[in-house]
Amino acid sequence: MIERRVIEPRLIEAVGVVVPAHDEEELLPACLLALRRAADRVSTPVRLLVVADSCTDRTVAVAREAGVRVVGVGARNVGAARATGMMELLRTMPGLAPAAVWMATTDADTAVPAGWLRRQLGYANQGWDVVLGTVTVADWSEYPAHVPAAFTARYSSGGEPHPHVHGANLGIRASAYLAAGGFRALRTAEDHALLAAATKAGCSVLRAGDIAVQTSARRHARAPDGFSHLLRTLSRLPERREPGPPISAQS
Repeated sequence: MIERRVIEPRLIEAVGVVVPAHDEEELLPACLLALRRAADRVSTPVRLLVVADSCTDRTVAVAREAGVRVVGVGARNVGAARATGMMELLRTMPGLAPAAVWMATTDADTAVPAGWLRRQLGYANQGWDVVLGTVTVADWSEYPAHVPAAFTARYSSGGEPHPHVHGANLGIRASAYLAAGGFRALRTAEDHALLAAATKAGCSVLRAGDIAVQTSARRHARAPDGFSHLLRTLSRLPERREPGPPISAQS
């Protein structure tokens, strides 16, 4: 729902994608391969950036081997890492109006579909300032058998615009990002905070049900109270025949 507009819509001329990563040498290659495929599907120039946050493994080397630029931070904070990446990409686009730049972000344990950027840009060029997608889970093998059905029952929006906000599947016009004050240095729910600020600034928000990314269901969480926490909570629930109340998952 759009109440007012303060951001002038413009056609997108450049795209930046930020991937925060903390010790992600195992899953990062698949993430970057998927992003390369998505970038190849659009004619707009795309810049990929990995923000290596307090990494002690080969995350930096893996990103560079894939031909992706890397910046390092020592924050151990996903909000700070995303913010660093966004501002670094904007710094490399000084000649472009912020309203003509699209900033997307995903996670290092996530694989985006080939049409991920194409769909986001389609909505951006229609005038949307923020696009929120959904997630699916790649592998449920670490969880009890009832968890996939419990997740589906609670995650589904029943045909209505979905309520979810995931840093793993988010795009925002640079002018809207700046109007919202950017990502806050939060260890969890930095994506929710950005959405709240963008909404308050009058930016238009689309909850897109046709843009889903595939993320891992690992038990070892990178962010407290995030997506892994949600799945662990579901695994502790007793099996039941009727679905429970809907959930609004954090990334």
